Amino acid sequence: MADPAIILVSEHHADPLLQEFQSRYQRDYDLHTAGSCAEAESVAREIHGRGDHVALFVTDSRLPDVESVHLAFHRWRLVVPTARRVVAAHWDYFLADAPDLRVGMAKGKFDAYLLMPRGKRDEEFHNAITDLLSEWTSTVPQPEVVVAKVVSPTHEALTMAIRDFLDRMGMQNRLWHPDAPELQDYLAAIRDQLGVDEIRWPLVVAANRVPIQATSVRDVAIAINGAPRNFELDGVVDLAVVGGGPAGLAAAVYGASEGLTVVVLEAEAIGGQAGTSSMIRNYLGFPRGISGMRLAQRARNQALRFGTDFLTGWEVTALEPGADGSPHVLHTDGGDVRARTVLIASGVAYRKLGVPPLEDLVGAGVNYGAAMTAAREMEGYDVVVVGGGNSAGQAALHLARFAGSVTIVVRRRGLEETMSQYLIDEIGYNERITVLPCTTVVDGGGAGQLEWVTLEDTTSGRRTTKPARGLFLLLGAAPRCDWLPPELARDKHSFVLTGRDVPRDQWTDDVPPASLATTVPGIFAAGDIRAGSMKRVAAASGEGASVVPLVHAYLAPATEDELASSPVS
Repeated sequence: MADPAIILVSEHHADPLLQEFQSRYQRDYDLHTAGSCAEAESVAREIHGRGDHVALFVTDSRLPDVESVHLAFHRWRLVVPTARRVVAAHWDYFLADAPDLRVGMAKGKFDAYLLMPRGKRDEEFHNAITDLLSEWTSTVPQPEVVVAKVVSPTHEALTMAIRDFLDRMGMQNRLWHPDAPELQDYLAAIRDQLGVDEIRWPLVVAANRVPIQATSVRDVAIAINGAPRNFELDGVVDLAVVGGGPAGLAAAVYGASEGLTVVVLEAEAIGGQAGTSSMIRNYLGFPRGISGMRLAQRARNQALRFGTDFLTGWEVTALEPGADGSPHVLHTDGGDVRARTVLIASGVAYRKLGVPPLEDLVGAGVNYGAAMTAAREMEGYDVVVVGGGNSAGQAALHLARFAGSVTIVVRRRGLEETMSQYLIDEIGYNERITVLPCTTVVDGGGAGQLEWVTLEDTTSGRRTTKPARGLFLLLGAAPRCDWLPPELARDKHSFVLTGRDVPRDQWTDDVPPASLATTVPGIFAAGDIRAGSMKRVAAASGEGASVVPLVHAYLAPATEDELASSPVS
């Protein structure tokens, strides 16, 4: 396969654009120029027709054969829906065209609005370009740069689950069939290394470690992070964080940066549910958006820089509250962690659909959450997304890059009550996405792989059956709290109560706990597991950061004046 293409489109400035791109991207990308919308469309069709990729369109804001560049993007997206799209306006009319183009960007018609490079070392321009190319690369089914290799003869449930775990860990991975000619010598050497005549699939080689014949995702996690074993941290840590989602990561960054000894225990991949989001566009400071995985990995690296210890793949099985000033104890399969304070940030799980034939196909077309790997396997197929929250909207938009059609199924009368307006606008613009309100999934099936689903209109009771290769279930939240002790008050849905939500009879001296404090002194809760939380990434991050001054206050009680001046950032 040829190098992925970048198509540069401008009637009068294609040559300067080409020179700018040649100096940085010619080695890795196939560069093309076009002077009009129609010419760019023809180039894209030719590349797509021979089975190669178009990674990026970069266009001037004014083209000779269309009234608006929005129309050009629409035509190009019909040819290559996976390509990223950038407006690079000439400085003569950058400001004049801005009002209309910003509206288009808000509706998801393109990914970035930039000023055309004005000379050498226009790093702001190239930072945007490389970010978008990096994002595109992370969605390619078979990336060039591979950190983890997966060898399997089928796309069965375990293989897909392993690749999804690797995606959430930020580890570029690629799938090979064991009959691939280029693998035969390699597999023969692995058989000798493992001392077996036949390899059990899937075979996983992650980060240049010993090849493993995986029987579960946990096998892969152990290969990457090390096997559970008895461990001892140095004494008692100041703060143990249970959960590596946005709330836990924010607490780790702020806590460690302010001198606390911090340990994060995460049972799965860093990032939690947010780590599965293909693109978060409304997180402060990322105007072009950022994937949940990248946000989580950057936060993890930031926390590591300040000295946080991460125990990834370690499930906390019980929390034993300390008594009379003794530390709290967190029990895991590999040992115990003793901590002066604990933050519960273990998040939530998606609620089950409860349709037995579909539960039997989980991992074979049916997915809880926005499985990144499964999305890449949906090219040309019809898929259904169930849910009306932001995660469902982000999943639908991502799937629309690959699938032939995406149907959003929601019980409510629309998306307005539960989804951010920017996502509603993008969904409304995307011709591949249809929203079915007042609808539920009641049946489905297939021969070992999802092939169809049955939908029911909740107002009329009418049922219809439609083909579906993928079903992505983002059905709201069920808290992960079966490991919590009874001393922690919870609401009727099992979310942890904090602050004034704690029942009055459990207040101390008729004073409620602090805003994020639980009914056990020194134990706090933040993020989705907390009763009354906003279920937004930014809100969870804010809560995680806000726990840190409460931890300081608990560890070293201060006067009201000192607390008022205590820094949060």
